Amino acid sequence: MIYPAPLICGSTIALSAFSSGVPMALHPRLDLVIKDFRSRGFIIIQGNCLREDQLHVSASKELRAQELMAFLLDDSISAIVPPWGGELAMEVLELLDYEKISRAKPKWVFGFSDVSTLCVVLSARCGWATAHCANFIDLSISQCDQLTASTLQYLASPAGTSFTQQSSQKHQLEFVDYADDPNSCLNLTEPTAWLSLQGQTCAVKFSGRLIGGCLDTIFHLFGSCYLDIHKLKQRYADKGIILYFENAEMLPCDLIRALLSLRFKGVLSHLNGILIGRSSAEQIDSAGLSYLQALQSVLGQCGCPVLYNVDIGHKPPNMTLINGAYAEVEWENATGQIEQYLI
Repeated sequence: MIYPAPLICGSTIALSAFSSGVPMALHPRLDLVIKDFRSRGFIIIQGNCLREDQLHVSASKELRAQELMAFLLDDSISAIVPPWGGELAMEVLELLDYEKISRAKPKWVFGFSDVSTLCVVLSARCGWATAHCANFIDLSISQCDQLTASTLQYLASPAGTSFTQQSSQKHQLEFVDYADDPNSCLNLTEPTAWLSLQGQTCAVKFSGRLIGGCLDTIFHLFGSCYLDIHKLKQRYADKGIILYFENAEMLPCDLIRALLSLRFKGVLSHLNGILIGRSSAEQIDSAGLSYLQALQSVLGQCGCPVLYNVDIGHKPPNMTLINGAYAEVEWENATGQIEQYLI
């Protein structure tokens, strides 16, 4: 893997919404976080595709791709960060020049939800490490949750080093509305419990290279030129792969179809382990089929450890998971630990 330089005081961060932009009602929150980043010593550049949102996007796909390419090729920039995810980051993928990107200085791209649509492609196609973690809009100085507050610390880790994260104690059930209160922090009310899909009670350990993101979007990419899992398995043959994902909006039947699509494409074979985030979709559909039953129907006998309700996705807090990093996962009694090596 090619790890971008540590993101530290003095680094330049370009803000560009290559998916959904920020409507006016949320500009106060965006301005607050930008101010907080500048107070930490970061240089913030605001792109033109940022402060508008119409039909789910900040601008046309051509303008979003043009701005993204300009930032990706600018070696003075250390990170390219959207305010959050959205719906249609996939539109820009075919408009990017991956040969040019591969020759540029690697940059951190980080966030979750639709941000992972670009992150996983940059990691698979260009070999850049990218981060699935808290979104920019959540990273105010006042944020006190340990996993969220430590995001920038993890992104400041130099290549060759490692860092360890513990599962959270509590997580958020509903998103806070930054339009009502721009100063809001995560509302952590629900006890966290990582669980084993196999129902194991003894300790579980596995390791491998991390790859993944928001299943709603990235399952469409597997099997395409943007996310060739078979090439990744060859590239990481010495360490193996840990697949991680979270379900944002898919109902149980949709989830089964998505997971079966992965199985048909060979994604679920020869994995060292699977990490599944807390689902923010409806847990039971109109016929009584549950989210857990959907997972069990496809992954119950997949031949590797499967942990679910992990700190990944739309029910924060989010761990910082580095695509391409070598990770060692330990789980016991509903708590987990992940140590990542930037090697």
